[in-house]
Amino acid sequence: MITGEEFENLKNHDDLFSLLKERDISCKKVKSTLLYDKELRLLQIELVKLQNWASKNKKRIAIIFEGRDAAGKGGNIRRFMEHLNPRSSRLVALNKPTEIEKGQWYFQRYIKELPNPGEIVFFDRSWYNRAVVEPVMDFCTEKQYKEFLVQVPEFEHMMYEDGVIIIKFWLSISKEEQQKRFEARNENPLKRWKFSPVDKQGQLLWDKYTRYKADMFTKTHTTYSPWIIIKTNDKKLARLETIRHVLSQFNYDGKEKAGTILNPDPNIVMRYYRSNSGQID
Repeated sequence: MITGEEFENLKNHDDLFSLLKERDISCKKVKSTLLYDKELRLLQIELVKLQNWASKNKKRIAIIFEGRDAAGKGGNIRRFMEHLNPRSSRLVALNKPTEIEKGQWYFQRYIKELPNPGEIVFFDRSWYNRAVVEPVMDFCTEKQYKEFLVQVPEFEHMMYEDGVIIIKFWLSISKEEQQKRFEARNENPLKRWKFSPVDKQGQLLWDKYTRYKADMFTKTHTTYSPWIIIKTNDKKLARLETIRHVLSQFNYDGKEKAGTILNPDPNIVMRYYRSNSGQID
């Protein structure tokens, strides 16, 4: 036990660890949390540098987060955006299309959300809804689905040729971990709103999701717009490594003075390869 007076007299983390060791109190979780917080802060400093560079050089950056429900898309994006200037960064999380939007070209409502010069836009799900969620849940026809798979590489190639930088993440989570997170959402009144009827189908239709996801990778992974897979069973590690990947893609001002490693762990972050498609959840 540590008294309030003892805690107030601590000068730094090392003093805390020494006291915990002296009292034979396990500090593994405390150390892990402090290390995570320290790394996250250092990486977020680099994100601010990246944003300043992108703004100065009029870069247009679109970062797409896809994955099964509860894979950590929202939490990941929050860590990216936490200290960014809201004037040149934006979150896009569209609701289901309106009746008017249903009659438009599928990509039309996403085009107006693409980044302006000097802006970083984060997509919490994207046009790839039509690649997995919509066909799994029968929200689109087979014809619409097939047309999408033909059109999306051309759509992304047009963006690439026009200078839009696209980073596509698939957050990979195991079936067991997804179930644990669903249960945690239901038990927490602050997170219960996240659990929807579509989420409930995630476990029941797991294999169907897997088939559509595999087809999406095969038909939409390109040299100019590749899929980057992030293993997310460990949420905190996934957040750090996802940020590292983004930072590693740019030669922004001040990068050489970074206070931490900027290259992602290849055991957590990997480019999609057809040979390992069966191992991605």
